[in-house]
Amino acid sequence: MLAGMSDAAALDPEDRKIITLARSARARNGVPEGAAVRDETGRTYVAGTVALESLRLSALQTAVAMAVASGATSLEAAAVVTDAEHAADADRAAVRDLGGPATPVLVAGPDGALRGTVPAGEPQA
Repeated sequence: MLAGMSDAAALDPEDRKIITLARSARARNGVPEGAAVRDETGRTYVAGTVALESLRLSALQTAVAMAVASGATSLEAAAVVTDAEHAADADRAAVRDLGGPATPVLVAGPDGALRGTVPAGEPQA
């Protein structure tokens, strides 16, 4: 279940950072979604939606792929900035594959406001 957060100030500064990075990627590239992930060492990977004729990846899938390609072995957290209310199942699966089922996926609106957080392995309502 997506857990809402009423007080944005209560958000961890590192989580706020990946939301800000995701929001920037979305705006800078003019894509439907922006995403960022933080690996086990604290490095961040930022991406936007990939929509080529021969390749389609969500922003979160792209960010996870960038982390893997750069040698990350785990994830601490993931964030997606989107118009959607929830992170897609395929996005949570990508995060879960690298970070495990407890890895938090933060979902924020285009304005950067946190809509909620769900563990990558938890089904959404």
